[in-house]
Amino acid sequence: MSEEAKNAKSIYDFTVQDTNGEDVSLEKYKGNVVLIVNIASQCGLAKNNYKKLTDLREKYGDKGLKILNFPCNQFGSQMPESDGEAMVCHLRDAKADIGDVFKKIDVNGSNAAPLYQYLKAKQTGTLGSAIKWNFTKFLVNKEGIPVNRYAPTTDPMDIAKDIEKLL
Repeated sequence: MSEEAKNAKSIYDFTVQDTNGEDVSLEKYKGNVVLIVNIASQCGLAKNNYKKLTDLREKYGDKGLKILNFPCNQFGSQMPESDGEAMVCHLRDAKADIGDVFKKIDVNGSNAAPLYQYLKAKQTGTLGSAIKWNFTKFLVNKEGIPVNRYAPTTDPMDIAKDIEKLL
């Protein structure tokens, strides 16, 4: 685990890059409930997740929910789009207004993004800490602490009750 992930007290200790390569401090999400998702365009789960994440953002976005999407190509090479304009176009074409989109990352292995190292350490899953597949979801409270982890097959709308409790 990276020193950054080991020493982090919350997600606010991380800086990530948006899809255009610009640094974004996650501190900008302080005071919001955050849902972090690893997305993949060619995954069989994409259509439902894109629609339901859009629904969640529309329902709770103005109440303080932020959805952070991290494209990942580690599972069956199901996220072939490049960062930047190709990613933006893909999401627009899919009518997926799912929140903020960041640079494509690894979520497992030695090159896993420090943020994901931290999330996995704080909320382990059924297979231990490893991310099992695309669309694994982490729910983070207003203090930046991961409070729950959901399987790729968990419908985003089934997380609504947990989101409401934190808002």
